[in-house]
Amino acid sequence: MALNKKKILNLFYIFISIHLVLWTVVPSFVNQNLPLDTIEALAWGSNLDWGFNKHPPLSAFFTEFFFKIFGPQDWAFYFLSQIFVIISFYFVFKLSEEIFNDVKLSFISVLLLEGIYFYNFTTPEFNVNVAQLPFWSLTVYFTWKIYNKKEPNIYDLCLLGLFAALGFLTKYLFLYLLISIYLLFFYLIFVIKEKKFQFKYLVTLEVFLVLLVPHIIWLINNDYMTITYGLARTGTEEFELLNHLKNPLSFILKQFGILIPFFALCFFLIKKIKLKINLKDKKLFFLIFINLVPLVLMLITSIITGSKIRTMWMTPFYLFQGVLVIYLFKNQINLKKIKNFLICFVFLFLLSPFLYGYISILKDDKRTDYPGKQIAEKVQFEWDQNFDEPIEFVIGNEWNAGNLSYHLKSRPKWEGFMLGNNILNEAKEYICIDEICVGTYK
Repeated sequence: MALNKKKILNLFYIFISIHLVLWTVVPSFVNQNLPLDTIEALAWGSNLDWGFNKHPPLSAFFTEFFFKIFGPQDWAFYFLSQIFVIISFYFVFKLSEEIFNDVKLSFISVLLLEGIYFYNFTTPEFNVNVAQLPFWSLTVYFTWKIYNKKEPNIYDLCLLGLFAALGFLTKYLFLYLLISIYLLFFYLIFVIKEKKFQFKYLVTLEVFLVLLVPHIIWLINNDYMTITYGLARTGTEEFELLNHLKNPLSFILKQFGILIPFFALCFFLIKKIKLKINLKDKKLFFLIFINLVPLVLMLITSIITGSKIRTMWMTPFYLFQGVLVIYLFKNQINLKKIKNFLICFVFLFLLSPFLYGYISILKDDKRTDYPGKQIAEKVQFEWDQNFDEPIEFVIGNEWNAGNLSYHLKSRPKWEGFMLGNNILNEAKEYICIDEICVGTYK
């Protein structure tokens, strides 16, 4: 029986709903504690600012918003992570609908993403990488809307600036997409090729910069600590000539390794490899820029600086790879004979949560096995034996102190690390246990 557009849309919504439920329920049952990055975001969120020592502020804003609604319920933060994932899936689907004008191909382009573990296995840990996903897809989607219209409206231009700023305020690596779109794509297409630049396109840039002002002020007042941390993570401070070859090569090999399940799905979908690349094709040119150019820029960065590109940094970079592959090989896809593709898809779709649950149960030395709630109960008991007031602050590293901030009933503020901390000098009451201190303000 042939599937019409309405049935395909229903299947798409069923798919993202199952994904949402599955990846919320499985980690909620098998994990004893939230993952490291989620606890860090919650620690920052307890004492919100326009930036933190490791990242811009947005991931902390979202975790704190959910904490205000649900409190210390672990499932809520797995749910938050999956909301971000399915929003990104939705706008990948929306863009692919406009690219293909074929809802079946659009659906398949999203299904292909289940072959990339960034969009399933690693998603229970809400962090800056996952938080980028919806803003990455929205930025790409509104870029296309502007590019595809003879006369884009101010509404689309403002939304593009908004989502670009939100993505950048999630993680600075979002800049690789923005460079690909703003400095390269818009310049090459709008200015050089089509000569259709209008000053109203600057509205996007204006909105983007205005939204960054509070964070920029915070950076200046805090010695650019977030940027310094990011550079330190790349290993560029330790110059070694071999790194300019070794690290880029390692980056390339890791990307191929990550994409093996994705390639397996493509193998069962595409009858034969037959490419005809026409760079005058408006849609293809756009898909190349949003998919390949950010990857190439990342590789060039590693070659020039010798920096080590960490695997998880690439989380949002592959969101539209399925759209690109389908567009390149759409003439080699027989939609009437995709049984093997669907079997492979279902296998991978179910395998990922099974492996996640199996590993979580089998291993008992992971961060998600940390007895955060039990430790918080002991600290609370010790505090209640000595003081009557609720705990207002906690000091220590983001993991141990962050867990206390999350689990303690008063939701105390995380006030940073012990080293060089002046809070205790001004505290009214406090106790310290194993380099973690809790207390009240004067």
